[in-house]
Amino acid sequence: MASVPISSSDTPARSALLIAVGSGILASLIILGALGSVPIAAAFLASAIVLGGGLLVFRRLFPIAADTASEPDWSVARALAESSADAIAVTDRAGRLVCANDRYEAVFSGFPTPPGLPFDASGVERLSAAGRAAWRDGAATAGRLIAQGTSLTADVARAGEDGNLLVWRFRGSEGLDLARTMETLISGPTGDRLGSAGIMTALINPDGRIRAANRVLRARAMGEGDSPILGRDFARFLITDAYGMARFEREGMTRNPLRVLQIPFLDGEDAPMLVALIDEEDGAHPAIGESAGAHIKSLVALMPFGVALIGADGRFLQMNDAFARAAAVDPNSPPLYPGDLLVREDKGVVADAIRRFAGGATHSTDLAVRLRDHPDEPVALSIAGARGLGEAAVLLSLKDNSEETRLKREVAQATKMQAVGQLAGGVAHDFNNILTAIIGHCDLMLMRHSPGDSDYDDIQQIRANSNRAASLTRQLLAFSRQQTLRPQVLQLPDVISEVSNLLKRLLGETVTLTVKHGRNLSPVRADPGQLEQVVVNLAVNARDAMITHDPRGAGTLSIQTYAVTAADVRKLASDILPPADYSVLEIADTGGGIPVEILPKIFEPFFTTKEVGKGTGLGLSTVYGIVKQSGGYIFADNRKDGGADGGPRGAQGAVFTMYLPVYTEGALSEPVTQRALPREKPVDLWGTGTILLVEDEDMVRAVAERALSRQGYTVLTAENGEAALELLAVNPRPDLLISDVMMPLMDGPTMVRHARARYPDLPILFMSGYAEETLRKSINLDNVAFLAKPFSVQQLAEATREVLGTK
Repeated sequence: MASVPISSSDTPARSALLIAVGSGILASLIILGALGSVPIAAAFLASAIVLGGGLLVFRRLFPIAADTASEPDWSVARALAESSADAIAVTDRAGRLVCANDRYEAVFSGFPTPPGLPFDASGVERLSAAGRAAWRDGAATAGRLIAQGTSLTADVARAGEDGNLLVWRFRGSEGLDLARTMETLISGPTGDRLGSAGIMTALINPDGRIRAANRVLRARAMGEGDSPILGRDFARFLITDAYGMARFEREGMTRNPLRVLQIPFLDGEDAPMLVALIDEEDGAHPAIGESAGAHIKSLVALMPFGVALIGADGRFLQMNDAFARAAAVDPNSPPLYPGDLLVREDKGVVADAIRRFAGGATHSTDLAVRLRDHPDEPVALSIAGARGLGEAAVLLSLKDNSEETRLKREVAQATKMQAVGQLAGGVAHDFNNILTAIIGHCDLMLMRHSPGDSDYDDIQQIRANSNRAASLTRQLLAFSRQQTLRPQVLQLPDVISEVSNLLKRLLGETVTLTVKHGRNLSPVRADPGQLEQVVVNLAVNARDAMITHDPRGAGTLSIQTYAVTAADVRKLASDILPPADYSVLEIADTGGGIPVEILPKIFEPFFTTKEVGKGTGLGLSTVYGIVKQSGGYIFADNRKDGGADGGPRGAQGAVFTMYLPVYTEGALSEPVTQRALPREKPVDLWGTGTILLVEDEDMVRAVAERALSRQGYTVLTAENGEAALELLAVNPRPDLLISDVMMPLMDGPTMVRHARARYPDLPILFMSGYAEETLRKSINLDNVAFLAKPFSVQQLAEATREVLGTK
């Protein structure tokens, strides 16, 4: 770990000495001019020198820590950096390299200062932009940086107590380190197989020195297959004859000439080159086949990345298995032309490029094209002119990015779901404010009407519809994972048992319900009521799907529970599901299944395939939110089963699989919430005292003020936190503070902290359209009560009386 020390100096002490001496000289000159006395002037000068010297000695004996810049202790940073396999460096605000680990020195051949590293111009520019973004935003990333044939990704983060340092971490991009992979292939059994086919291969660094070579090339160039050849100049092993043909210098002019094929498989000036040597036909028999073209075909077939050869007429001559996989074609019956793989809009561009390179164009080009079978997922197609490859005129390279595309799609889906969840939570909060005002005014109007009045039934109808709307907002909160849960330790079979009778009534007589429980099921921690809602929502959707598939509504709904171990999860190789022990709940139907094009959308809120007026689109989004907030994972898919779950053999349908983590006592830092006994509600809701009501929504504030005044309280109102603090400053201490949580300028918790500084024992009642569980994690205040919106006048009066009764 290299580091640059930060030096310190005693400059302040020397400056004090110079000031004291200078002052003494000035004073002595003034006295000498005024009095004309040399002894007195000399005495003043000597006193100044003694005083300055004493100050210098004092500062050396007792240095002031605030003025001394001590060298930082890099031991911890050094130990952490050396334990990392990544290249790590630290720079200061002035752009100087402060420290770097040994891996950094190995990757960049020394200690160059970021961003001026040995990348190409575009790489340096991307790294510079990441550095500027890190100073501004705190962190940034730059990818596709090529150093010595290795693809790197740079993570830059601002650090330091004052944020005056940048930490640069360079990690290898997984799956893109082709140079190292090729080096291993050439030096190992793959290189020996190429040698048995008569193909000599070497990986050459940009400076022309050998990085790797297979055994046949070492034997032909050095005389022995185990001779050390790494780091030697490749060109020194070759000579040319009068016809310009290359031969091994050691063999002279007696052996066959060589065909030299250069294969650029990485971009960048500092990328290594793959070189293949094949014996030309010159009176000797080739190693395999009837011509050197057979060697080329063997080489293409063994390439680990997708390669295809195109003839001068634009037709495919050969494609290897990797190219066929990337293009999703059968290698035994390939298409005639490359354009046959593409959508119609991209055929002309690729055909023009192939004609240009077949006509002698140099270098290479990369095109983003869309395959006919996957038109929504562009792929990278590299095109280069082919010389010395027999009948081939153009070389195509296609990257198999199906796995990368899948990961990008899943990340995009997760990001979209998170954004929609935040939007849903905000919409639910705003609707809860509106519904609070509607329900509150209905309650106030019902106090002036009795049953039998002409308006009584209408008001009750408005109130009932408002409560129904409130249930929809609770579903939105469930989707956004912001509803209040009461988790308990439970067994999945117990939950299914509780809800099975309800399911039979919901499914009807034509749908068969089968339940199967696995052995060794472990307990999970979840809200039983919410988990029952998950099962009911999925069952109702399954029933509707089976009715759509079969007008008679006949079908089978299968519910299974079983255990999955961490080893089983690893075998699944899922990028979403982390390895752990799970109890699984699986619900499958025998309907028509889920169309592939809508599978990524089914958990989105308000998305439904039902007819207008027959679905809100919140059922599956609520299921998703409940499962995720319970710490689990849910997957939807189509299946073709063999009837093992009770359904007909070969039946097609949808299957929803929920993985809930196994609960182990002591694994969670917070205690398990037990089902609390319902509190006895206060009978007498009338009260006295002063209440400070803080609410930024005018309609909610008006309803709450009228409701509390009717109960006998004196109510002071404020529209925001600042106004509430002003009222506290000019009025006596209130008996209760009721406040909204989310308000502009100053939120409720901040205002309460200021109020508690004045009155530490002031009772607090928070009201909010968000969930209590979410708020308690963010507020971090003691002795506060919560009232969820929307609430009725009765609920507000009960909550107020309860808080005042327990103070």
